[in-house]
Amino acid sequence: MKYTKATNYALHTIAYMIKHNKDDNFSLQTLANHFNISATYLSKILTQLVKADLIQSTPGVKGGYVLRKRVEDISFMDVIKATEGTGALFSCELHDEESGCQIFKVMKEAEDVMETYLKNKKIYEIVQNTANNGMYEE
Repeated sequence: MKYTKATNYALHTIAYMIKHNKDDNFSLQTLANHFNISATYLSKILTQLVKADLIQSTPGVKGGYVLRKRVEDISFMDVIKATEGTGALFSCELHDEESGCQIFKVMKEAEDVMETYLKNKKIYEIVQNTANNGMYEE
């Protein structure tokens, strides 16, 4: 299983914003420069995070992005669903009904375990744990 690069950047962006949580906005250009990616590409990812109510966008000269949810409440799964969507990772291609596909049942059970784990794992926790190793520094 593999997540998209967008999910990778989204997770790292949220972690960076949590690490540097501040009252003023994060500019798109500052974030793009930090991760060495194009502002256009990052803007598309941030739009997904805005739609998921994880961050808030403010237009204008002093605009930018701020966290919308409490840092302690943002889970890995929140960010993954914002970028990847909510569909199942596996679908049974050989049977008409997924309810009769035994392989689908096993894969769905595995997805459920992973989803529960990622819902309970907060990005804030890893930011706290990596505070001393330089990750997400300016």
